[in-house]
Amino acid sequence: MLKRSFLLAWLAVWACGGCAGRLGVADLVIVDARVWTGAGGEAAAVAVRGERIVAVGSDWQVRRWIGDETEVVEAGGRRVIPGITDSHIHIVGGGLQLGRLNLRDVTSRDEFVEKVAAAVQAMRDETRGSDRWMLGGRWSVESWDAPSPPRKEWIDAVTPETPVFLERMDGHQGLANSVALRRAGIDREGPADPAGGVIERDAKTGEPTGILKDAAMDLVTDLVPPPSEDDLYTALLLAMAHGNSLGITSMHDVSGREDLAAMFRAHREGALTVRIRKFLSVPNWIDVIDVVKGFEVNDAWLCVGGFKGYMDGSLGSRTAYMYRPYADSGAPNNYPSGILSEMASPPKELRYMMEQADAAGLQCAVHAIGDEANHILLDAYAAVARKNGPRDRRHRIEHAQHLFPEDVPRFAELGVVASMQPLHKADDGRYAEGALGKGRLAGSYAFRSLMDSGALVAFGSDWPVVSCDPFKGMAAAVTAQTLDGKIWIREESITIEEALQAYTVNPAMAGHGESQLGTIEVGKLADMVILSQDILHVNPERIADTQAVMTIVGGKIVFDRLRGDEPDTGPKNQIFLQMPRRESHIVSSPDY
Repeated sequence: MLKRSFLLAWLAVWACGGCAGRLGVADLVIVDARVWTGAGGEAAAVAVRGERIVAVGSDWQVRRWIGDETEVVEAGGRRVIPGITDSHIHIVGGGLQLGRLNLRDVTSRDEFVEKVAAAVQAMRDETRGSDRWMLGGRWSVESWDAPSPPRKEWIDAVTPETPVFLERMDGHQGLANSVALRRAGIDREGPADPAGGVIERDAKTGEPTGILKDAAMDLVTDLVPPPSEDDLYTALLLAMAHGNSLGITSMHDVSGREDLAAMFRAHREGALTVRIRKFLSVPNWIDVIDVVKGFEVNDAWLCVGGFKGYMDGSLGSRTAYMYRPYADSGAPNNYPSGILSEMASPPKELRYMMEQADAAGLQCAVHAIGDEANHILLDAYAAVARKNGPRDRRHRIEHAQHLFPEDVPRFAELGVVASMQPLHKADDGRYAEGALGKGRLAGSYAFRSLMDSGALVAFGSDWPVVSCDPFKGMAAAVTAQTLDGKIWIREESITIEEALQAYTVNPAMAGHGESQLGTIEVGKLADMVILSQDILHVNPERIADTQAVMTIVGGKIVFDRLRGDEPDTGPKNQIFLQMPRRESHIVSSPDY
């Protein structure tokens, strides 16, 4: 089948190559390349006219499409692949984070405090002491020599007047200083934990430590003034440019409603440089199903494909919902097995929303990390299929990190997409066994098992939780190496070609876009990346070093490292210090 697909593409080139004058010449031609088409076989050159690929084949075949106005890219023998899709990303949130305090790489409490102090001072100098929030974070303590979680006392002395809220890397907990806690009315007297969240307290005094988990974060973040529409638009442009510099041409966004206006504006102004398939994260899907289906924007550049939901929290915050209690002391006292989200409590409420969205022809993309959360969600998808009858759904589980082994084959049986983030494996491998206990990892990060069972596995990043560099993700999926250098769950490793498919071919299918995207074939949209090295043949230890040399979206070059393009990491000014409302699990439905 793969050989036949490549033969048909070759015949299309041969048939049209001699009549370029009659059909018109190509706008862009890539020659002297090593093209991995994603559809079987290889080629040496590609021709593009408008947004579409018109020829794939050998150099001599494709050069027939060159005319006086054709832009010719001499690839110099470099590897060319289809455009990369990040199947799980928070686009605008990532753009905002580029301009905020980033504590991802700090290695100790002292460095943590020093960076907070310097950032607050710089902010106050720039804004002349105005009442601004210090935001950002993305901290993780697991690799520290002394990995104790931060407390408000760490930063209170260096932030005596400035409200601070710094999210953990996974976005499921954050650290608030005393100023922020006072504004939220959080002290030793209360309030009680909100549904789906935890206010962490000192076991002896009852005093809040500053750590808020999941829905409890809203108590503080709801006080933060949101950025303006212009700020969100700027963040979107910055995020797209950053993604282009990494070879990303499409993104499946899983964020809230607050950034829709920026996306629609970019579409209207012709400013999109990535294709966006959005899954709208709102707590009540029912009220907005008709609104989503009525959006006028619905094309290859921007569409709202369905809804994002939540089953649970995260492993790092010990709020992922597990069948058995956590093995260490990190779980909240009242939730030894993690937290089932408000949206899924009881699960029948989420199931009803899924039934209605499914009946409307929309996709469901639901976050589930813990083994029990995934099991309940798979049961819900099975119930939806029974109720609404057979059809090609391609509903998704976002993360699918920890599975009961017996649940692995259910993905293929139910046609559920496993939307996974391989760089999370490199992160979690540092502490997962300690959190869960030995003998509980048989279904964790089951890339190999899911693929072997016939499931569709699509890769993404969850940026800004971790880097959206897809080559770091591919390296993690292939080598099984953790951030601290260990090899973890090697038996679930996959090949580099399978990893490429999970970032190109498979995401197109996960978004019902395989007729237009995912492979380099005649008639498809011209989204391609030229790489710095032949990723298919390098030592696996060097996969992460791969860079995008040129990124092409819709036949247009949007990033060219050879001409000096470098990604803009964003202005470090105050407009990026504010934040949009969190994707709350419990707020009322949106007012469109």
